[in-house]
Amino acid sequence: MIRIRTDEEIALIRESGRLVAGALDLAATLVRPGVTTGELAARLEEFVSESGGTPEFKGYRGYPAAICASVNEEVVHGIPGRRKLREGDIVGIDVGVRKSGYVADGARTFAVGEIGSDARRLMEATADSLAAGLAAVRPGARLSDVSHAVQVVAERAGFSVVRDLAGHGVGTELHEEPEIPNFGDPGRGPVLKVGMVLAIEPMVNAGGFGVRTLADGWTVVTADRTLSAHFEHTVAVGSGGADVLTVAAGTGR
Repeated sequence: MIRIRTDEEIALIRESGRLVAGALDLAATLVRPGVTTGELAARLEEFVSESGGTPEFKGYRGYPAAICASVNEEVVHGIPGRRKLREGDIVGIDVGVRKSGYVADGARTFAVGEIGSDARRLMEATADSLAAGLAAVRPGARLSDVSHAVQVVAERAGFSVVRDLAGHGVGTELHEEPEIPNFGDPGRGPVLKVGMVLAIEPMVNAGGFGVRTLADGWTVVTADRTLSAHFEHTVAVGSGGADVLTVAAGTGR
């Protein structure tokens, strides 16, 4: 069942979303050559906790960390640890926050120092595909209109969208209905209605769309070991389109 949230519920999800955005803004200042993914996780967990939130990922189905930190060919669910970031890496940081019983989820991919032009193009195309997905959110549209918009932008740039993973509804739980693929024909699936809350998250690979999961049971990597990027926003379906909830207060970002 796809839940329709009240204005009061959306306001609470927005509060969690502001902490997600704040954590990702903080990550942008911390990502640099030599820092470990574990150090990033510790600092972002501290920020969320001191801000009155709870890191939603920690303990979720046994996941051991407060954030996901996925480097280079790692698509999503990279477990933070001793790995040091190196000049030229890209790292996707995924953050979920619960506050007052409601959850928001967001992600960005960051450059570590100076990166190559191909990595930069991949990041830009992934961010653009998220923007296209957001632009497709409006009452009366079909869910697959969002999926199709993401796919078109990513593939026109010469990249592949991951097909084995998807976005999702979010609210009182981290993963709710509906599942939101990043590919597909338009005009299919549930009709979008005011009050739906969706986590839209393109995962885009430089090579093929195939992925596999490592022995840790969590880290998903590209099957061909090419780079991958990940961007995500939690949005409410509003009367005028997508109301992005994972932005810092007063910034629109």
